[in-house]
Amino acid sequence: MIIGICGGTGSGKTTIARKIVDAVGAENVVLVEQDSYYRNLADMPLDERHRANFDHPDAIDSDMLVNHLLRLKQGLQVEMPLYDFKTHTRSTKIEIIEPKPVVIVEGILIFAETRVLDLLDVRVYVDTPDDIRFIRRLRRDIAERGRTVESVIEQYFASVRPMHFEFVEPSKRNADIIIPEGGQTGVSVEFLCGLVREQLSKRSIGQG
Repeated sequence: MIIGICGGTGSGKTTIARKIVDAVGAENVVLVEQDSYYRNLADMPLDERHRANFDHPDAIDSDMLVNHLLRLKQGLQVEMPLYDFKTHTRSTKIEIIEPKPVVIVEGILIFAETRVLDLLDVRVYVDTPDDIRFIRRLRRDIAERGRTVESVIEQYFASVRPMHFEFVEPSKRNADIIIPEGGQTGVSVEFLCGLVREQLSKRSIGQG
């Protein structure tokens, strides 16, 4: 079972994915983050990397992401790349991901790539107000990615915001489940967790 969790930057995708992992057990779920599949920009000067558009589908190595999802679906392990957001390059290290009954893939552009979309058994869109998302992104990029306030704001207006309305927001129509307000109420998230538990139960019965 592959669950896709999409939504704008700072919408709460990763938080919801981890809530599912906590609810059904890490032994049953593997989390794949689309952010790990950004293209390696090591061949570009650093100043050009900082100006690159990371919110366009072309920024993602979708071939590798699709291949890895297919392998996990077939019960095979994958070597997931690790991305350094401070240098915009791939690390020389990798993370070995073992197949598990449930695969969660999350990212802002997973519904914009047809090949990924077609692999998803459940499509979830996390709908969060724009101002909340921006504040979350601002705090994250400063704390975790060594960014300045000015650079985050500049990038937001140059690419993040326009790409959201061109690619992310329209992809909401592909969702089976829309979680409002970033899942703050908890009702939609609990429903999703219940759905996963039900599928795991059916799988267990089928193997019994």
